[in-house]
Amino acid sequence: MTLLTLGILLWAAVHFIPSLAQPVKQSLVGKLGENGYKGVFSLLMFTALALIIFGWRSVEEPTYYWFLPMWSRHLGMGLVLVAFILMGAAQAPTRLKQYVRHPQLTGVALWAAAHLLMNGDSRSVVLFGGLGLWAIIEMIAINRREGPWVKPEIPSLGRELGFLAISLAVFVAVALAHPWIAGVALF
Repeated sequence: MTLLTLGILLWAAVHFIPSLAQPVKQSLVGKLGENGYKGVFSLLMFTALALIIFGWRSVEEPTYYWFLPMWSRHLGMGLVLVAFILMGAAQAPTRLKQYVRHPQLTGVALWAAAHLLMNGDSRSVVLFGGLGLWAIIEMIAINRREGPWVKPEIPSLGRELGFLAISLAVFVAVALAHPWIAGVALF
């Protein structure tokens, strides 16, 4: 569980630098250059993901805190689908951005909540609880940093439907690859 926890903490700490510690980011950009900063950021994210993956897989006997009825899996999968649509909406102007200021982070928080609904074990609490908490704190920090919400222009319906189709395709691909990603088959 230690590797998993370290991975979540590293993920959050590195992401919090731009949102909570702008002077630290500016100092690093000054020393490393923009590309150097991005390179270090990417290397640290890769390290965090490796710690999360190996940490997840290293927990052989997780402790179970709750079990929910089978129907909760359907609700959870529906919430994950909505989360993927939100995350896809973050990549371009969409009508969703008229209602949701941070679609990607909202999608992560919803994805995490859905996984907590479906999985009541200790490693799920650490992983999904940690990432969900990070996403919520990140939204608050970004709102403080950026001030009032400026909503983007509404795109054409065709462009928006294209992003929706991509989000759905990614959802299906991740669902099919889930046994290899997380070691858990969804179907």
